[in-house]
Amino acid sequence: MDRKSIIILILCFVAFFSWQWLVNKIYPPRPLPPGSTNTLAAEFTATNRNTQSNAPAQIETPSPARQVVANTSIPEELVEVTNVNAHYTFSSYGGGLKLVELLHYPETVSRQREPKTQTIRVATLNTFTPAPTLAILDGSEIQGDGVFKLTPTTNGVHAEKELTNGLSLMKDFEVSTNYLVLATVRLENRSDKPLVLPAQSWFTGTATPMSARDDGSAVGVMWYNGSKAQDISASYFSTRGFACMPRVPPPEFRGGQSNVVWAAVHNQFFALAVMPQLQEPADQVVVRTNPLPKPNEDELTYRSVREPVGYTAELLYPPLTLAPHQAVQRQIVIFAGPKEYRTLATIAAAFNNNVDSIMGYGGFFGFFSKALLLGMNALHQWIRLPYGWAIIVITVFIKVVFWPLTQASTRSAKRMQMLQPQIKTLQEKYKDDPVKAQRKMMEFWKEHKINPMSGCLPTLIQMPVFFGFFFMIRSAIELRGASFLWVADLSSPDTLFIIPGINFPLNLLPLVMGATMLWQAHLTPPSPGMDPAQAKLMRYMPLMFLVFLYNYSAGLTLYWTVQNLLSIVQTKLIRTRPESSPGPSAKGPVLTPQVKKRK
Repeated sequence: MDRKSIIILILCFVAFFSWQWLVNKIYPPRPLPPGSTNTLAAEFTATNRNTQSNAPAQIETPSPARQVVANTSIPEELVEVTNVNAHYTFSSYGGGLKLVELLHYPETVSRQREPKTQTIRVATLNTFTPAPTLAILDGSEIQGDGVFKLTPTTNGVHAEKELTNGLSLMKDFEVSTNYLVLATVRLENRSDKPLVLPAQSWFTGTATPMSARDDGSAVGVMWYNGSKAQDISASYFSTRGFACMPRVPPPEFRGGQSNVVWAAVHNQFFALAVMPQLQEPADQVVVRTNPLPKPNEDELTYRSVREPVGYTAELLYPPLTLAPHQAVQRQIVIFAGPKEYRTLATIAAAFNNNVDSIMGYGGFFGFFSKALLLGMNALHQWIRLPYGWAIIVITVFIKVVFWPLTQASTRSAKRMQMLQPQIKTLQEKYKDDPVKAQRKMMEFWKEHKINPMSGCLPTLIQMPVFFGFFFMIRSAIELRGASFLWVADLSSPDTLFIIPGINFPLNLLPLVMGATMLWQAHLTPPSPGMDPAQAKLMRYMPLMFLVFLYNYSAGLTLYWTVQNLLSIVQTKLIRTRPESSPGPSAKGPVLTPQVKKRK
């Protein structure tokens, strides 16, 4: 590597590590107003307790919730049910599931060499929600004052509400296995007159980031229409449009045409899904943003977003008319638990609703994600291999499978390098006729049985595997808290410490990955005929991947680092083997720079 290349490399690293500091200096973020940290909006205090902080709640600007869920002058009644997997809290405000605490999953995963900011709290779903799950909204005709009477049952809760118009609402919740809650909702007209009910909005839940280290990029609402799943997240409500142009975000998302099979609020590793019976899907799903408490100064060390946002989902049902003493009953299954593929696949098979799509394993790359996840879990369970080493074993296996293809590609590149003098002579001879030069070049490749595109083939074939790893690691809860060497959590960046002054994390594994990619690019010969400036640019293209993956999970950068090291070893092994000089084919002579004629 020459001096100019070293200088360029150093400047790239300096610009990369100082970029965030420069942006904060040029465009300083708005400071948090005094006393605004860890506060709850007025609607939050009415429906859910502050489980994230022991600080007293302070009232801020009301959230854009559409309506008050219940008459808060009446004391809230809570009923709690616990099984081996979770602790469920049901509220009389709205008569629904208010909070789910997952007993086997901590709220945060500790990291080495970081301040001890983690808590002993467990992961929760429906935190900071404006309404409990299965609260029926939209008007006094269906809601009344919103306060239900709760009665504990053998393995659940019975909620009941009598309205003055003769409508009786009854909800039965039964806690089951596999993080399921079986719900039956009955609307009965107990009057002697027909009862016309407006369209009902059945509240699904609220998606929130899991902790201060969660940047919210995987928080959103997913719904399924019977054939395709769609994820509504921050990009839909973004204030930036094409080319970062400002845009007015829509106030809400509406989707579905009497075909909403299920809707799920989720973050990176956990989800709460409401699944109506297949015979009666919901008409539409509505998604709205939901403001969350601002992080405190300590949390801002790890959170890249100063204004965390949650998302609420509602299922809409059409108006209906109940004859005297007529009742309508709907069966609904609630899943509230981790994004664990085997569990979700079992539920999807039992209810025939493809709820395992919550994992994000759809499309062409989904097949590879499932195969890689099942393979990684098999190595971990059958031979007790830690997940970090399981990733390495899978990477080695993939490399062995693609070894012949990569070997052929490397040999082809080596032969093309040996033919550089003849290629230059050919280009010089036909430099004034590009069309003829191209035709002669193709004849030359065919004559020497060389495919100039062979170097791209291994990369193209391995791209589905890479994207399979990308999507698999993004939501594989098995990697949450899995350690490897200095990495304490393979599902998040391997931050060693925060660089003082610029508040930038030092992640070692992406730097090792970038170094191995530069090493591999240095060993790979440029394509024949490539401009020297373009060749240098291609040599430093791996720095782009370093920027993209610097704050991604350590599991993916571990895979790519091992892949690069194996490619380097393979390249060196092939380059050290003697390669016979390419000779002419039987159809014609080899083009040489100079031809001496004998007299």
